[in-house]
Amino acid sequence: MTTVLAFIVTLGLLIVVHEYGHYRVAVACGVKVLRFSVGFGRTLWRRQRGETEFVVAALPLGGYVRMLDEREAPVPAHELHRAFNRQSLVKRSAIVAAGPVANLLLAVLLYACTHWIGIEEPKAVLGSPVSGSVLERAGVRAGDWVRAYADEDDSWSDLASLNELNWQVMRHALNHQALRLSITDAAGRSQRQVTLDLDRLDAREIDAETLHQIGLPGAFREPVMGEVRAGGPAAAAGLRADDRILRIDDQPITDAQPVFERIRAAVRDGAGVPMNWRVQRAGQTIDLVVTPRAAADGSRTVGRIDAFVGTVPERVLVRHGPLEGLLKGVQRTWDMSVLSLKMLGRIVIGEASVRNLNGPLTIADAAGQSAQQGLVSFIGFLAVVSLSIGVLNLLPLPMLDGGHLMYYLFEAVTGRPVSDLWLARLQRGGVAILLLVMSVALYNDVARLLGLH
Repeated sequence: MTTVLAFIVTLGLLIVVHEYGHYRVAVACGVKVLRFSVGFGRTLWRRQRGETEFVVAALPLGGYVRMLDEREAPVPAHELHRAFNRQSLVKRSAIVAAGPVANLLLAVLLYACTHWIGIEEPKAVLGSPVSGSVLERAGVRAGDWVRAYADEDDSWSDLASLNELNWQVMRHALNHQALRLSITDAAGRSQRQVTLDLDRLDAREIDAETLHQIGLPGAFREPVMGEVRAGGPAAAAGLRADDRILRIDDQPITDAQPVFERIRAAVRDGAGVPMNWRVQRAGQTIDLVVTPRAAADGSRTVGRIDAFVGTVPERVLVRHGPLEGLLKGVQRTWDMSVLSLKMLGRIVIGEASVRNLNGPLTIADAAGQSAQQGLVSFIGFLAVVSLSIGVLNLLPLPMLDGGHLMYYLFEAVTGRPVSDLWLARLQRGGVAILLLVMSVALYNDVARLLGLH
């Protein structure tokens, strides 16, 4: 139920904002708006307000603003000056662009709200990087606290949390840029600088392989046992809650991340492989033999010990003032828009997988999960979807707002509008492209639900 409600709220809010952008600018330009509809198909609710009919329809996957237009129906002579098609090129362009712009402005406001409200995020103290990864080669170690980063212009910016570090790493990887980090130990001492050679990665998209090459770990967690489930391999080996793991198979353990990796890898021929653990308990050192059980993880077989490993990561409250929060909202909207366009471009030319396209099922699932995580997470999710709607609608495809803007650009350059014949051809082509994209996105949704992706 939470997923359904969150999905309805998401679509409803973002469609209303998009269409209100068209509506508000149309009214400001003196165009008569006949209908403001949220959804398509059978009318569920309607109300006449002035000269505009406001409607909620049965299929909530979009909306439209119907304006007075001679191309759709005859217009009385005394209202010709209020018809959309009679407006200047500048006014028509402004009305069409207003919808996507409204979504982008909403994304700015929503991102700013997350910064104003504040959210607890993991502190940027890192666990062990993946062996042989970019981070390990740069000299990053477990327990390092990343304090700041530098862009190509050599200007340093503070890092508030691990989430912000993850974002900067992904952004630089997709832009093929090196990233410099200022690092201290967990107590804030022994400052040093490292450079992540992300410019040498062939990162066309952020997939599992790219993340493995980068090797960005999760937050640092002390290698201490949590709850040990009765009857599991950990309990059978004699492990107890609060045991500190010192060594596994004679390899020193400094944080919880390598413990997970070693447990998962301790499987051979469908059976668990015994592991020699040394733990500290109440000041005493104890040696134990832990044999994980084999368990299916998708197409792989991994080891499990039926126990929680690692302490809760340290968290920090990330909050900004009114102006700084707004500026960060603008910056995040810009960065995400640029990355979205680059990713779409790579999909078109075949450099990135079409699996990156998400459909309504994935969006609904993400809406439900973000709503369950709290208000700030849901606001952040709304910002991402609103931004995506704004960017997608500005693409130069027939049927989208960006396609209409391309028509107007042609008219501005040539001095004449696109002919009716070409408009019809382009509309048919646009419908075919949109149906293809929607089909691929829906297939990806189903494949993810079935575990095929």
